[in-house]
Amino acid sequence: MSDIHRGRLFLASCVALVVTAMSFAIRGDIMGDLEGAFTLSKTQLGMIAGTAFWGFTLAMVIGGPLCDVLGMRRLVVIAFVGHLAGILITIFATGFWTLYAGTAAIGIANGFVEAACNPLIATVYPGEKTRKLNQFHVWFPGGIVIGALGAFGLSELGTNGAGLGGLGSLWQWKMGLMLVPLVAYGVLFLGQRFPVTERVASGVSTGAMFKECLRPLFILMIACMFLTASTELGPGQWIPNILTFTAGVSGILVLAWINGLMAVGRQFAGPVVHRLSPPGVLLASAVLAGIGLFLLSRANSGVTAFAAATVFALGVCYFWPTMLGFVAERLPKTGALGLSLMGGAGMLAVAFVLPIMGRIYDRNTDAAIPEGFTRDVLLAAAPESAEAGMWAEAQAVGGAATLGAVAVVPLVLVVAFGAIYFHYRSKGGYRPETLGDGGSADGGAAHE
Repeated sequence: MSDIHRGRLFLASCVALVVTAMSFAIRGDIMGDLEGAFTLSKTQLGMIAGTAFWGFTLAMVIGGPLCDVLGMRRLVVIAFVGHLAGILITIFATGFWTLYAGTAAIGIANGFVEAACNPLIATVYPGEKTRKLNQFHVWFPGGIVIGALGAFGLSELGTNGAGLGGLGSLWQWKMGLMLVPLVAYGVLFLGQRFPVTERVASGVSTGAMFKECLRPLFILMIACMFLTASTELGPGQWIPNILTFTAGVSGILVLAWINGLMAVGRQFAGPVVHRLSPPGVLLASAVLAGIGLFLLSRANSGVTAFAAATVFALGVCYFWPTMLGFVAERLPKTGALGLSLMGGAGMLAVAFVLPIMGRIYDRNTDAAIPEGFTRDVLLAAAPESAEAGMWAEAQAVGGAATLGAVAVVPLVLVVAFGAIYFHYRSKGGYRPETLGDGGSADGGAAHE
């Protein structure tokens, strides 16, 4: 691969992931603006936001098999066109259906970024897949921070959403922020030669790839991916709302803190992975994530909220990229399909878990409303009234109970990852598998 500039391909992949992450942050920031600008209901807003997750999952599942057929370059082109179309459709939207279409296009583009870039990085860095995938996924939390700070900065420049310089609404300018890294990753990828995937280069057939995805270990990792993604991204969507009531702090700042810590942790994942091995990292992550969620459910001040958020961030930091790295190292014959199915499973889990958490939140909030009052009465109360205080207190109780309920999920992961970790220890240590000529798998050096 002497004529392949892997450093530039890696940088371009990271910038493409920034666009993906910024779309999550900015969409969350402008939802209220869209509601007012287009007279949308909460249900319609939920449908618009939800299509990003479904589009992502669809693209990942389709993009896996297509990666080897079309090549990674074409998937990157599809992602670029989808991002550009989705951003412009959203900026010039006229109502619900154009917003829905624009969000769907961005979601599909996000999925194709992961479908192309995960196997690309695993291919050009065959000897350090887990470390480089962790460094690549630095830019998901990093991109969320960039998007959040960019949107916040524009809000400070604008005046009550009136826009900048009289050219468009403020939310349109915020969407336009994504055009900057979009152009950057297009230029970085332009003219670059892409390798064939590791699976194709090693002569592993498509049939063998699909067969490998039916192995019990891969199925177990898919099930674990549902739970790790639910632990990481499910609470992340609710933490800003919940901590505002339970701890009296700006929830969005806590979320920015979590993502900032995750970005730093992933950047320096190499020594951690080398010391603990991927199964060890996953086991330690599950333990810390469970403790972090429990502490977040008990947080009642700014100090305790940020302390709990720190533990939670250290727990979920390595989940997503290390899950991908484990599959790439231990099940390399699954190829691009395996990585895409893993990513798709993660996003599909989030699409399911968000409304489940919402129902738990509602149920516990309603149960905390004082006898003689109803949700409708409290919602209609004046902001400074006693009833408004009752509603805030009920939401604090409901939110804390919701985070406490989700804290059970990492306990299941402790059992699963503990079994995997001690299985490899009993076999002499964890060894990545590398594909040699003809698709044979050779074990690498073992480490605990």
